Amino acid sequence: MRSSVLRLAIAASIALVSAPVLADAPKCEPEKIAEKYPELAGKTLLMGADGQTPPYAFLDPKTKTLVGSDIDLAKKVFDCIGVKYEIRPAAWSGIFPAVVAGQMDLMFYIYYNAKRVQQADFVVYMKAGTGAITQKGNPKNIKSNDDLCGKTVAVGLGTVEEAQMKELGGKCVASGKETVTVMTYPDHAAGFRLVANNRADIMLTDLALVDRTVADNPTVYERAYGIISGFQIGAAVKKGNTALAQALLDGLKAVQASGGQQEVFKKYGVDPALELPAELKTN
Repeated sequence: MRSSVLRLAIAASIALVSAPVLADAPKCEPEKIAEKYPELAGKTLLMGADGQTPPYAFLDPKTKTLVGSDIDLAKKVFDCIGVKYEIRPAAWSGIFPAVVAGQMDLMFYIYYNAKRVQQADFVVYMKAGTGAITQKGNPKNIKSNDDLCGKTVAVGLGTVEEAQMKELGGKCVASGKETVTVMTYPDHAAGFRLVANNRADIMLTDLALVDRTVADNPTVYERAYGIISGFQIGAAVKKGNTALAQALLDGLKAVQASGGQQEVFKKYGVDPALELPAELKTN
């Protein structure tokens, strides 16, 4: 009997200690949108998404609608805030300029950097990862960037990876090794073809995209290695749209606190370790 009473007392103590923490946890309050974000009440947010970027955004072959981790996460955040929304397919190159110009309200999954934050405000929520995809069996036995001297590497035109590989090529030469042959491509499909046709030894691009491509084509490709970079990824809104930026920040914090972002990442094969505590970036 004494032990039962003692256990109850301990449980009650834990509940008392835990209660304030739970009360302070971010939570969804869609019914309070008019009170918390009066500028958004009754408004329908317009979000642009590139349907050519699986697993983040792509067309469901059955429903012909946009699905993916960006789409699911955005919907969770919108529902958490209590705002109405429309998610419209658009070409990647045109979405950010449309957000900057106020023609679209926001976009998800865009790299935050010093140049872009001069044009828009960001709410970051995940870290970036780079994946290296090669032919099935990894015939050149490439295990890391250290193995790339003398290799042909496919990278997106104008990407961070292109700059990194050009820099690495110089270091290879300085150390007496062969340089890196950098081969650029205009879109992901073209890059994957370079590897499949053995024109490139390896291709560097988004980690989750690499894993998705390998899973869909297991007899053609293999992930050689992955790198979690220091870059941050977030949702972008028009510069100075403080009401929407704050609402997205609150919504993302609440969704993260409930485990919703982890749930979305796992559903689409995005490494849950890439989640980053939501933070507003205006400079």
